[in-house]
Amino acid sequence: MGDVVIKVDQLSKRYIIDHEQQGGSQGSLRDKLATKAKNIFKQQGASAARREEIIVLNDLSFEVEQGRRVGIIGSNGAGKSTLLKILSKITEPSSGTVETAGRVVSLLEVGTGFHPELTGRENIFLNGVILGMSRAAIRKKFDQIVAFSEIGQFLDTPVKRYSSGMYMRLAFAVAAHLEPEILIVDEVLAVGDSQFQKKCLAKMDEISKDDGITVLFVSHNLEAVRSFCDTGIFLNKGTLISAGSIDDVVDDYARMYNKSSKELIPNTANAIYFNSIVPNKSNYYFEEPMTLTCGIVADKAYPKYIIGISISDRLDHKVGTTLIYSKEPLKAGANNITLKIPLTTIVPGAYTFTLAIALDESLHNLDVVFNYPELNILSDNHNQQLFARWSQSWGGNLLSGTDII
Repeated sequence: MGDVVIKVDQLSKRYIIDHEQQGGSQGSLRDKLATKAKNIFKQQGASAARREEIIVLNDLSFEVEQGRRVGIIGSNGAGKSTLLKILSKITEPSSGTVETAGRVVSLLEVGTGFHPELTGRENIFLNGVILGMSRAAIRKKFDQIVAFSEIGQFLDTPVKRYSSGMYMRLAFAVAAHLEPEILIVDEVLAVGDSQFQKKCLAKMDEISKDDGITVLFVSHNLEAVRSFCDTGIFLNKGTLISAGSIDDVVDDYARMYNKSSKELIPNTANAIYFNSIVPNKSNYYFEEPMTLTCGIVADKAYPKYIIGISISDRLDHKVGTTLIYSKEPLKAGANNITLKIPLTTIVPGAYTFTLAIALDESLHNLDVVFNYPELNILSDNHNQQLFARWSQSWGGNLLSGTDII
């Protein structure tokens, strides 16, 4: 890696929200005029009391070296987009400094930087000129941009008639081909189809490795961030939580995410209930088996039992199920069992478990724990052959090989 191309020092961003009306009602024009008239006669202190300061970024400091691929992660409201807007010089910081070296090209929102009345062809040249490129330099890249965007037949159509996907295709093609030193990409890629997203990630990988371009990439898709980026920045409520290798930063995010999830509350009124469910860790690599240690409390001894398990993704789609038959009886009082669950047929991502216990195959559940615990499955060392295998096995499949150990 090379010289530092981005230096952020004690960066903060604050917004002042002026609560002009109580109760959140927009009100009529007459109401608004009346409120303005009343404010003329109010004391200055009374007006100030209705203003609220929102801290979006709080004292951030970090550096990025040339050629790094930086994944910026965090939940909604963490300050990721605000940080990118400041780095792109779209928004001014409230305090602190930002230094960037070289041409910065940003892809933040669908349609940003495009004039809606101009055609796709005209917008390509407009963006190039804004970036300080000559018309000759733009023409040199023009055919590559059009070919990559795959919208050649609509090139002379005003972009106001483009779909969001077409907007994104052209915007990314322009951003990636007009020779940036720093490329900033927000969650905007999410509007494209999966094949074009892969194409964009491959292009970012190419220009980063071949041309030494620095890439800042924001996405809620932890697997895409981990597979593409080598460096990570984790923001939470405007504060820098960690920065460093992408694997370490993703692990920090996953730990905080899992800690914020709900705790298991035992159904102590049941004759049999789960007292605890503890995975051996929160992050697993694809094809790595996980274990769940379950505490089960029974009101008396039972000769046999069945545990049902289902796994759901963040959209609550069930992606895997299984039944596990007991090897030993339940004793009265506390019991501890450990379940081994292979993850060979589950796509990398974030998931929750639902566990149930019954006494026989009628499956009359005596206790059910919904959406607990939470875990993340990661792919193995960017192995593209694995991707082909697990993408084919996506679905509500049987979790074969699950057992009590």
